[in-house]
Amino acid sequence: MKAIIEIASNADMHRRAVAAARSLATGKVETADFRIGFESAAQVFAELTAERLRTLETLRREGAQSIYALAKALGRNYSNVHGDVQRLMALGLVERDGEKVFAPFDELEIHVPLGARAA
Repeated sequence: MKAIIEIASNADMHRRAVAAARSLATGKVETADFRIGFESAAQVFAELTAERLRTLETLRREGAQSIYALAKALGRNYSNVHGDVQRLMALGLVERDGEKVFAPFDELEIHVPLGARAA
C-alpha cells in the first residue's frame, strides 16, 4: 500500500472522500491507497521535512520501534523525533502499536503540478 500526497483544495479532497465512501458502501473499492492533500507545494514540504522523510524511511527499513530507539537510530534528539513522529501520526503517515511506532506504507508518492490545474 502506498501513501499519495498531492496538491488539492479542501473541496477536491472532500469530493474524493465522498466518492470513496460511496464506493466502500457499495463494495466497489478501487484502491486501498491512502491519500492526503495539501493546498500548496510549500505546505507539503513544510510538513514533510527532510528529517521527517528520513524518519519514515528508517521506520520502514527497520520496522516498528519505540521513539527512543528511533531517535538513537537517527542520531537525533529524542524530543525532536517525538515531535516529528507526533506530526507524522497526525498526518496519518505513522501509526502506533502499543509503545512502538511504524510506517504502514511501502511507498510515498508526492504529486506536485507545475502550472495551472484544470478545473
